[in-house]
Amino acid sequence: MSRLERRPEPSRRMMLASPLIAAAAMLLSGSLLFLLLGQSPLQAFYVYFIKPATTLYGVGELLLKATPLILCGVGLAISFRANVANIGADGQLTMGAIAAGCVALYFEQVQSGWLLPLMLIAGALGGMAWAAIPALLRNRFNTSEILVSLMLVYVAYLLLRWLVHGPLRDPDGFNFPQSKMFHDAALLPLLVAGLRTNIAFLLSLGVVALAWFFCRHTFAGYRMQVSGMAPAAAAYAGFSGTRNVWSAFMISGALAGIAGVGEVAGPLGQLQPSVSPGYGFAAIIVAYVGRLHPIGVLLSSLLMSLLYIGGESAQIELQLPSAITDLFQGLLLFYLLAADLFIHYRIKPRKPAALPARDATAVSGVSA
Repeated sequence: MSRLERRPEPSRRMMLASPLIAAAAMLLSGSLLFLLLGQSPLQAFYVYFIKPATTLYGVGELLLKATPLILCGVGLAISFRANVANIGADGQLTMGAIAAGCVALYFEQVQSGWLLPLMLIAGALGGMAWAAIPALLRNRFNTSEILVSLMLVYVAYLLLRWLVHGPLRDPDGFNFPQSKMFHDAALLPLLVAGLRTNIAFLLSLGVVALAWFFCRHTFAGYRMQVSGMAPAAAAYAGFSGTRNVWSAFMISGALAGIAGVGEVAGPLGQLQPSVSPGYGFAAIIVAYVGRLHPIGVLLSSLLMSLLYIGGESAQIELQLPSAITDLFQGLLLFYLLAADLFIHYRIKPRKPAALPARDATAVSGVSA
């Protein structure tokens, strides 16, 4: 028999190994799943994980889908490090997209280089405004930021749908629920001709570098981390819990809003009833797989992007359902949480209980 024993201090080795263990367990479970679906695991894994990255176009799509995951994931990693559970990044992304889209449509006659920076600022402010609601309610009324930020996601969805069905609908769009197409000055420049990857990817890399510097070399980042790891020590040191909540929500909301700008000013080019396939929720997995570290978020975003691209490839070539992408994401998070248990605990065998003296004497007598 064995039991779980708490470690004297968290295991750094398991902290680094648990994402790899989770990924390996996900692949093993995927092999069983493909067998049950009547597919060859080797062929399915090739189509799902390797083939999408074998062409230049596939690599471009990989980086394109990784961009909003990086932006949202970095913001959520900073928030979670501060022990602020912002679950509403997808709603903040949607509000950023709405704000940037309104700017693009209002200045549709403007052909100037200042329009894109204005859209980025509007998107960041839109995401921050939406994130300010759970921040205010937590600080003022001690409400659960998890529930409030999550419910606001669906409010943002409904607001976007109302806008594209009503005030922002394209009058020449044959009654389809979508806005006018943005003109060229409101679209992000492409990195490589023939690919859809745009400069938002370079922006996301810059955000990773800035987030690393913020967390590692600034007092504000140190203050947020201490407030998240040891609230009592932070209060004793005079660190404001209210400021910590506001900082976490404003940073994560702004980055999610910028991710929304990258979608509507990038591959979509307009406002549609949905501007995100769930990037804000997938970014939660990205943040934890990346160990809440900006560089780890970058790597885990590429893995999550591969799951999106591979899922689309598997639908086309293997006729598998679209839900398989969500299944792989769920498996990855499930196994990661299970592996994270051993960061703070270890398995220790139980020693057999010693026999009482009288029983030991009797046993020795019988043996004799």
